Amino acid sequence: MKNQLETIASVIKSTDSCAVANFATKIERRTMFMRKERLPRITILAVGGTIAGKGANTTQITQYQAGVMTVEALIDAVPQIRELAEVSGYQIANIPSFAMTDELWLQLAGKVNELLSHPNCDGVVITHGTDTLEETAYFLHLTVASDKPVVIVGAMRPATALSADGPLNLYNGVALAASEAARGHGVLISLNGRIGSARETTKLHTTAADAFAPHEAGLLGYMVDGKPHFYYKSLRKHTVDSEFDVFGIPQLPRVNIFVGHSQDTRDLIDAAVAAGTAGIVHAGTGNGGIFPLTRQGLQASSKQGVVVVSASRIGNGLVTAKPLDLESHFVVSDNLAPQKARILLQLGLTKTNQSAEIQRMFQIY
Repeated sequence: MKNQLETIASVIKSTDSCAVANFATKIERRTMFMRKERLPRITILAVGGTIAGKGANTTQITQYQAGVMTVEALIDAVPQIRELAEVSGYQIANIPSFAMTDELWLQLAGKVNELLSHPNCDGVVITHGTDTLEETAYFLHLTVASDKPVVIVGAMRPATALSADGPLNLYNGVALAASEAARGHGVLISLNGRIGSARETTKLHTTAADAFAPHEAGLLGYMVDGKPHFYYKSLRKHTVDSEFDVFGIPQLPRVNIFVGHSQDTRDLIDAAVAAGTAGIVHAGTGNGGIFPLTRQGLQASSKQGVVVVSASRIGNGLVTAKPLDLESHFVVSDNLAPQKARILLQLGLTKTNQSAEIQRMFQIY
């Protein structure tokens, strides 16, 4: 640094204006190069979905083919993201997200953990279909062992539609993943200018661009002009504080979800047990209400070693333990939606099938 200052001083003293100009140009180029070198390094993992979808014309927003565009095409469509970060892409899959599988979750978790373990990766953005986006996000929220940003984005309109929302969602996702402010929040969902935790954020509308929001827990913050503004932080355990490790696990335990309703039966529960399910999430009425015949089936399955989680189909509020639930050794889901309760139960079952221990997990994750 001292030598460089001495050189600058000697050049300034020189009467050769061309030498001054040339030296200034070299310093400017070097400064620009150093700034470029300091850009965060973000990897975009593409899974498919509407964000990579194409319709027959620009007015089709529900009739289109999901998972058509490659990760390279998604990146090329938003060249502005290269001003935010050094971006690279990797194609995990190219599917509509209603076709998501446990095997793809395990593959995705392995890839994210591998990338984030290296110092040359500062964060990950995942492009994903919106149907199961929140489920993939919560699975990674519990299985990624890093505090580096992981951001999942998607779109409600295909890339070919008028006012397609995918490009701006991808831009904001990269901006968020490149920000130091995003560290330590676990896996984040960023759509339509909002930042949400993977645990609380859910899809609330079938077709609207503004489809994702938490229920009562609240947003973590907003994306405004490519900059994150955080106001809250989720207090439940995740990522570096999670006890779950799926490395080397070939498959997740089978868990089924059943939605409670009037005039319910136990037939499907009995069939799931016969098929080898390890766990059942019952999305009951109200505060985990269970039709009498259905409860008999759940009690019988619990006695056979199947872990039963009592959840609610409502979407808001906690499910509390009732005397009959305690007697039957049912786990209560806290305020987790049934689809996320299934994920936590699957991961819990990789460690234990003791209902008391799994109840502990539902109280802290």
